[in-house]
Amino acid sequence: MTKSTPVAETPRSAIFRVEQNGRNFAALKIIKPIAAKEEGCGARLLQWYEGNGAATVFDMHGDTVFMEWLDGGPLGDPVRAGKDDEGTIAIATVVAGLHRSRPDAPEGLEDLRDRFQTLFDADVRTWPHTARDLYARASGIALKLFDRPSARIPLHGDLHHDNILSSDRGWLAIDPKGVLGDPAYDVANVFINPERGEKIASDPRRIAARADILSQRLGYNRKRILGWAAAHAALSACWDLEDGKAIIGQLACLPHLLSAYDLA
Repeated sequence: MTKSTPVAETPRSAIFRVEQNGRNFAALKIIKPIAAKEEGCGARLLQWYEGNGAATVFDMHGDTVFMEWLDGGPLGDPVRAGKDDEGTIAIATVVAGLHRSRPDAPEGLEDLRDRFQTLFDADVRTWPHTARDLYARASGIALKLFDRPSARIPLHGDLHHDNILSSDRGWLAIDPKGVLGDPAYDVANVFINPERGEKIASDPRRIAARADILSQRLGYNRKRILGWAAAHAALSACWDLEDGKAIIGQLACLPHLLSAYDLA
């Protein structure tokens, strides 16, 4: 006996909770045509993780993904409640699972350099007058990072506190984008999150503590982590400006991320 209940719908997908025999739950995600390429790539990456640091994919068929149901809250909740160090330690544990060496990486992952093209192509005049030097510095750091080769591995590409959910197996990532590039980039998005947590993300002491924990636990270069964090904050701002959204959150963090990078 199988029963399915709709739980979420976005322009990109619809998610159902599937109940089997009245006790086992699973998630059924149906990807909409508009998002087929990116979401399909992310779903193949999720399958490749084999449940290590991420939700398990049981089966995939075309635009339908059958996967583990995670009923816990997002990691953003304890962080917004003041437990930022614990949150960062949890992120490091998740990333260590995602970045484990595995054979046969999925095809079609977006190259990290291509992902940053929006930043390099941006018209600086779309940025507030007082923030244009921030854009210039962050772009320069991004170019420097690309000029200094690093390992190239499959990356989640959108890892932040509210894309990590609690489960009886611990904290697990969902919704990867599927990117290929520098491992240190995968923690960049952490530094401008969680949502509704700008006060935490823009606090220089929190930035330093996050960089310390992630660098120590993952073995990634601390300056490189902060460089990607600043570059990604500027890239995120460019995406939002393209969509006509305000960039208050990014601008609250970016000066402090640039300072932390300079000091690293």
